[in-house]
Amino acid sequence: MTPGKRYLLDTNALVSLLQGHDGLLALTRQAEWLGVSVINVLEFLGFDGLTDADRDLFAALLSRVEIVDLVYRNNDLMTLIADIRMRKTVKLPDAIVAASAVLSQAILVTNDAQLLKLAAEDSSYAVLTF
Repeated sequence: MTPGKRYLLDTNALVSLLQGHDGLLALTRQAEWLGVSVINVLEFLGFDGLTDADRDLFAALLSRVEIVDLVYRNNDLMTLIADIRMRKTVKLPDAIVAASAVLSQAILVTNDAQLLKLAAEDSSYAVLTF
């Protein structure tokens, strides 16, 4: 199935969205499905200097999207993550995010250079820059 208006937001997209990026706001409004990987949640929450207001805004966003968990019993996810990591030059967190987007049949929204390179090398990874 070709991804339609299904989007998985990478950490850099989450940050930009929460900062009010007009293009991302419009994209999320017309989306049929929005998701984030649990990896992106952890990356965001690990940023130094987050205020209580930042955390509250992020929690409100998370309540409106699907969080794609990393579950060992999900054999398809585990296999795809390992495959991406073995064949490509991406870090493990990026492999998890890319695999999560593919298995969610979603377009990965990112400005991450390594993820954009992955998509340029392999058309099975759909990405959208902002």
